[in-house]
Amino acid sequence: MYFIPHRFASGLDHILEGMTLTMNPMLIIAVVVLVAVVVSVVAMLIIRLRKNHNEQAGSNAVAANPKNGDAGSPNSAAGGQDAVGSSGAVESVEPSAKASDASVSDDSAESPLATETATTDVEIPEPKDSRTIRLKEKLSKSSNPFGRVLFNILAKDQLAESDWEDVEDTLLLADVGSEASEKLVDELRNDARITGTADPQEVRQSLRSKLVDLVDSQSDRALNAEKPDAKKPSVIIMVGVNGTGKTTTTGKLARLFVSEGKSVMLAAADTFRAAAADQLETWGQKVGVPVVRSASEGGDPASVAFEASKQAKEQNVDVLIIDTAGRLQNKANLMDELGKIRRVTEKNLPVDEVLLVLDAVTGQNGMAQAKVFAEAIGITGVVLSKLDGSAKGGIVISVQQELGVPVKLVGLGEGPDDLASFDADGFVDGILA
Repeated sequence: MYFIPHRFASGLDHILEGMTLTMNPMLIIAVVVLVAVVVSVVAMLIIRLRKNHNEQAGSNAVAANPKNGDAGSPNSAAGGQDAVGSSGAVESVEPSAKASDASVSDDSAESPLATETATTDVEIPEPKDSRTIRLKEKLSKSSNPFGRVLFNILAKDQLAESDWEDVEDTLLLADVGSEASEKLVDELRNDARITGTADPQEVRQSLRSKLVDLVDSQSDRALNAEKPDAKKPSVIIMVGVNGTGKTTTTGKLARLFVSEGKSVMLAAADTFRAAAADQLETWGQKVGVPVVRSASEGGDPASVAFEASKQAKEQNVDVLIIDTAGRLQNKANLMDELGKIRRVTEKNLPVDEVLLVLDAVTGQNGMAQAKVFAEAIGITGVVLSKLDGSAKGGIVISVQQELGVPVKLVGLGEGPDDLASFDADGFVDGILA
């Protein structure tokens, strides 16, 4: 023990006693604050560790217990029946949405569903009647010259054999098709108004009537969803090769129905093309139309179609439009996929319409593609996109004769409302203008 003089020790005790009396409240406050901070930090660390542990445990459980069946294949492993939804979540993007969670199976169970709220201002599409008039005028100014070329040849006073060859060549170059071209040439040769010395007006009238017959103006071109006895919801599946404007046409068709006062839902079942779902979502948001899509890229298209048809039925919308993939380079898988989409959709709702989107610019090159889709899923009508930019308007004639289904809609521009019902008389008048 150290030796401390008495007087020094007494002074030191006095000083320490004074400090204790003056510093006690401050020390107490400081200690309390410090303890509170330490407790808060420790509590937050414990909560974070527990959350991470639970998430890791859930991931391990999913990995250890996958669902039975392969939703990405045409048939499930059990019994060869279609399986739906094992690929993951399905997301519904709509103007106002409710969040829910569930699982999707082939036995009509729900798929996991995440919802978002669209905030884009809703547009009002152009009415159907005014767009029909506007697009007819646009067609008359398009690069579809074969009608005018035919008229210029046939309006000659005397037609030589070389003139008739020019007529047939013009028809073939316009993608009218060899069979239809031969038929039209034969009919024109036997028409006295053409072979005689009739005036140009009679020649034009004769040519017009024969072109209208070839286009088949009496064909029923109404969409099934627009008929008085239409089912509700009416389901339309859009098919076609990538690059034909299929997704764009799907968005424009939604606008067409909205302009008629119908409620619409879209399904983004083209899950293999990165921008397809985003593109369709943009179209839907502009007119207040909900879009059902896969929560992840490369999800199961059939799951999207199944969930969309289920929601459309529950909400009793007027029209459900399902956009599909078009990877024709993998033809067998694509056709199996389209067949599966139709089958799982029909577990909730019957499919009323299958529309094939063809690029008018490709002409006869698109006919082989069209036949593949017609055989695989069955089509009820054709949509010809980019008709305004094609010099091969004869595809309207050949596609109908080859497939035995009518052209129901045509795209005549890049505007959002440049899609209209096909009018045979207006089309012929346009190419003869």
